[in-house]
Amino acid sequence: MSTSYLTTFEFQHAPFCKEVSDADLWIPTSKQSIVDELLQALDARESVVLTGESGVGKTCVLRALRHRLPQAGFRLTYCHNATLGRRDFYRQLCVALGLSPSATAAAVFYAVSTHVEELGRERVHPVFLLDEAHLLKQDMLEHLHILLNYQWDSRALLSLVLVGLPELRSRLELRTNRSLYSRLTHRLVIDSAKPRDTAEYIRYRFERAGCHNEILTSDAIAMLHEAASGSLRDIDRIATAALQLAHKRNKKLVERDTLAAVLHVEVNDS
Repeated sequence: MSTSYLTTFEFQHAPFCKEVSDADLWIPTSKQSIVDELLQALDARESVVLTGESGVGKTCVLRALRHRLPQAGFRLTYCHNATLGRRDFYRQLCVALGLSPSATAAAVFYAVSTHVEELGRERVHPVFLLDEAHLLKQDMLEHLHILLNYQWDSRALLSLVLVGLPELRSRLELRTNRSLYSRLTHRLVIDSAKPRDTAEYIRYRFERAGCHNEILTSDAIAMLHEAASGSLRDIDRIATAALQLAHKRNKKLVERDTLAAVLHVEVNDS
């Protein structure tokens, strides 16, 4: 991807690059409340299901959670491969926890359970964050609640955070998954960005890249928001293409016609 447009708009680096530290992530007010609720749930040793459409900022919320979750007293384990069978799933969890996975499914599960109980004695609360959870196989969904069952279901030694697309909620609501769903006491939904969120997000990314000028006109931002349907991932892609096209046209302002041209190309290429 050409970066020659950076000089035109006085950027120090690409404004919509992925290389952003957890501390520098942009979180709108609506999503800040989601992070706050996640932190409150984990502080209470409870479990969560978090759903939202693709591109609405689930990963940003999770990274903000990782940044704000106190290291003292918590052990955060992240897993993004939800498509494995039961044995391989728990083997993966063993590796993430720093354990040596055993050969059989029963031995692997026992190792994980024992480790969780040991952390409890050390006053360290493990948090197992499972991304793309809508891809979980049914036998895993039916088994996950056992991870939350310690000492005759009288103690919460582990918090489970399931993250996925909206269909995850639909699957959890099925009668066969009620044992797990009843233990996910916090059920959070991330909505798409609002128009004001899109404008704030673009301004924030521009300022991070060293530019404090208003480069996109208000009507161009409105068109961008509608085209991206509030998806931050699509905003990044479309806005970058618009900056590149404005540079080619020797313009220092991204107006509605430039954005329309970018969207026209996308429609023709699809």
